[in-house]
Amino acid sequence: MVKDTLLAVVRQQPYPLLFATISGAHLYGFPSADSDYDLRGVHVLPLREVVGLKTGPETIEASTTAGQIAMDLVTYDARKFFRLLLKRNGYVLEQLYSPLVVHSTPVHVELKSIARGCITRHHAHHYLGFAETQWRLFEREAPPRVKPLLYVYRVLLTGIHLAQTGEVEANLVRLIELYRLPCIAELIQRKMSRSERATLDTVEVEFYRGEYERLRSELKAARDASRLPEEPTAQSALHDLMLRVRLGQ
Repeated sequence: MVKDTLLAVVRQQPYPLLFATISGAHLYGFPSADSDYDLRGVHVLPLREVVGLKTGPETIEASTTAGQIAMDLVTYDARKFFRLLLKRNGYVLEQLYSPLVVHSTPVHVELKSIARGCITRHHAHHYLGFAETQWRLFEREAPPRVKPLLYVYRVLLTGIHLAQTGEVEANLVRLIELYRLPCIAELIQRKMSRSERATLDTVEVEFYRGEYERLRSELKAARDASRLPEEPTAQSALHDLMLRVRLGQ
């Protein structure tokens, strides 16, 4: 039912999509009953909206509600998405490799293969920066909420796992099993059962501050020890795929 609703929204988009996947709390493994569905994907602008003076939108954003399902859709034109893949951008990797697929194409499958050559040790900087931002947001809230704290840990563990293995894993439930962190499992349960507004007390905050600092140090160490390449190696393959996608319309 949910996937049919999401797929109907995808089919209503003004440009063909290479893929559409689910991101956000559903991908991360801790959706509440009131969590929106975050749809992310890649659209393909036609040549007439690329080569002329008037160009089509590189980014399309839309929020809608269908029945009881609230969703937020963001898609990038293929060229913008490919360029982001060549930067230290963990977001686009997570969107591309999300196992929660609403819509796929043969190009999506090929792109997942090519994009492995975009993963570098320097993606750790993305996850370190994002974790620091999320921690600051967490500290500003009164009372402190569970949700932003889970985002902190999700980001740190995704970054550690990527630096150590070269694999994109955004699901916090799987990550805490791999890294043996049962204390975070309790936070996930609290967030999922008590909605977006679940909070923590002062003693808990101090404990989780220590865990934040420890995992932050582990991410830095994983970055420094990583055997991932310094620079992406997929530029030529992405260029060729971009030409085929655009000219094959």
